[in-house]
Amino acid sequence: MEARLNIVDNPLAGRAVKHLNAVGRVVAESGLPAATQELVKIRASQINGCGFCTDMHTKDAAAAGETAQRLHLVAAWREAKVFTEAERAALELVEEGTRIADAAGGVPDDVWAAAAKHYDDDQLVGLMTLIALINAYNRMNVIVRMPAGDYQPGMFQH
Repeated sequence: MEARLNIVDNPLAGRAVKHLNAVGRVVAESGLPAATQELVKIRASQINGCGFCTDMHTKDAAAAGETAQRLHLVAAWREAKVFTEAERAALELVEEGTRIADAAGGVPDDVWAAAAKHYDDDQLVGLMTLIALINAYNRMNVIVRMPAGDYQPGMFQH
């Protein structure tokens, strides 16, 4: 499989991604735990069918020490006992925020309240921003049919 457009080497796409990466640095400064960030990225990518991002974030999480068991259970997090209550709240928020078009009222108040119980305002900003950001990356990669499987942890860090 080959991508419809090479967004890695295209200069204009590179400028767009540079700005998205700047938003990612803000998320990193929010105090949202790194493990939670990876779980959020993985779950959104699974929902959106973004193989490239699912490959990237599962590999990054594993390289950072995440267990195979937890990575394998992200898609079935509701039935898994391996996630903390805070992580479960973040996973529910990412599902609702990613599937926003499927719910007439947007993200339900109880989902937000569950997240707010575990995260402070800066972490909630980080979580909300991360959900928007990973959905943007997913959409770009799905639109161009970016192939999955070749990513190596750290390959895009400069």
